[in-house]
Amino acid sequence: MSSTQLDATFSALADPTRRAILARLSSGEASVMELAEPFKMSQPAISKHLKVLEHAGLISRGRDAQRRPRRLEASPLADATQWLEKYREHWERHYQQLDALLEVMKLSDSNSRKKKKSVKKKEIASHERQTE
Repeated sequence: MSSTQLDATFSALADPTRRAILARLSSGEASVMELAEPFKMSQPAISKHLKVLEHAGLISRGRDAQRRPRRLEASPLADATQWLEKYREHWERHYQQLDALLEVMKLSDSNSRKKKKSVKKKEIASHERQTE
């Protein structure tokens, strides 16, 4: 996926109205009027959102007699997911390393406390012997 295509995909996904339109289209194609129905905005405003989604390749326009239904195109979403997956794997490795470090620190702290308790007991015993 090109950087320009990836930018267009994430830009389109940045808007909650466009994400809602994609969610609606995930259940099947719909006309502009059907897509505009749940929103309190004009048909031209919805059309602008649809143009952004079309430009990003996230939806396509069909032809059904007089209707021009829109449908979801999954390929750009799959490409964006693949791009994000690389970073998820990267951070997952770092979190695993951090978990391992924290475990070492926890064991070290536990050992340190045990040593302090042992030293404290020896000091108390030594003090008791001196006071006898």
